[in-house]
Amino acid sequence: VVEASSLSWGTRIKGFIACFAIGILCSLLGTLLLWVPRKGLHLFAVFYTFGNIASIGSCVLHLPCVLPFGGITRDLHLSSAFCSLWH
Repeated sequence: VVEASSLSWGTRIKGFIACFAIGILCSLLGTLLLWVPRKGLHLFAVFYTFGNIASIGSCVLHLPCVLPFGGITRDLHLSSAFCSLWH
């Protein structure tokens, strides 16, 4: 599986960390912008949605890295999905 992809393992891990950090940052920023008068709800919707999409993207980058590990794949899949959806 890893040989079939064009991204190396290190690049995928860096992408996972970057997407996850951007996802958390956007979600927190959206929550803080909720209290802005008039446009707060719209800003919240945009930033929170983008944060969730970035977090799900980080899970997509992380999963191909752990697939070759066989028996622990299920545990790592659940943990990466939990990390992405938890925040």
